[in-house]
Amino acid sequence: MSRFDGKVAVITGGGTGIGLATARRLLAEGASVVICGRRKERLQQAAADLPQDRVLIFPADVSERAQCDALIQAAIDRLGRIDTLVNAAGMNLVGTVEQTSDEDWHKCGGADLSSVFYTTRAALPHLRTTKGSIVNVGSVSSLGGGWSHAGYNAVKAAVANLTRSVACDEGKNGVRANTVCPGLTITEMVDAIMDDDVLLEKAWERIPLRRAAQADEVASAIAYLASDEAAIITGIALPVDGGQTCTDGGPERGK
Repeated sequence: MSRFDGKVAVITGGGTGIGLATARRLLAEGASVVICGRRKERLQQAAADLPQDRVLIFPADVSERAQCDALIQAAIDRLGRIDTLVNAAGMNLVGTVEQTSDEDWHKCGGADLSSVFYTTRAALPHLRTTKGSIVNVGSVSSLGGGWSHAGYNAVKAAVANLTRSVACDEGKNGVRANTVCPGLTITEMVDAIMDDDVLLEKAWERIPLRRAAQADEVASAIAYLASDEAAIITGIALPVDGGQTCTDGGPERGK
């Protein structure tokens, strides 16, 4: 497939997990990519086996507006255009409202939400030129509440609604914006969960497919939404969750 020949994608959180899997997928389909992350060494490791003539690494803390502006400008200066913005940067935050410190609340909001706002604002003039698209990585937490993740649930829900607002405002300019909402996915963020057999058994009770997603499966959904095949799709929050959000929350009969 060559859906992205000649196109340029900027990917935050591109050094690990879903962001890196997305970079690999878009590169395989012909794109040039800018991968952004906080750690230069990690980005260099991630890019080591990627096609060097189509990869630009850019270390940045995307919770900071000025660094988001610099990221987008670097993409334009080096590659001349932006067709796709993928916001995959983020962090998890465990805790109820009472258990969440002010520091962690602001840190999670910066990493998961402010980053999307700042990169979107910086990229929009260029996306209007290319009639491009934005794909934001939300979560099943974008679609509903849950236990012991009050701050994370709040900011991920905000990501989905910010995305809908951008879709409304920018549709007339030919820019699409969508959210993918992964469930449990094999990344560094969930390593502790994957080692907890009791917690996993509880998870499987809520996931019809009885397994976690692989990062490249989420990347496939992102690539589709970013491609011209999805030219009529904007403003959606697409669950990529093994069926977790299709249930009514009740137990399986006979158990």
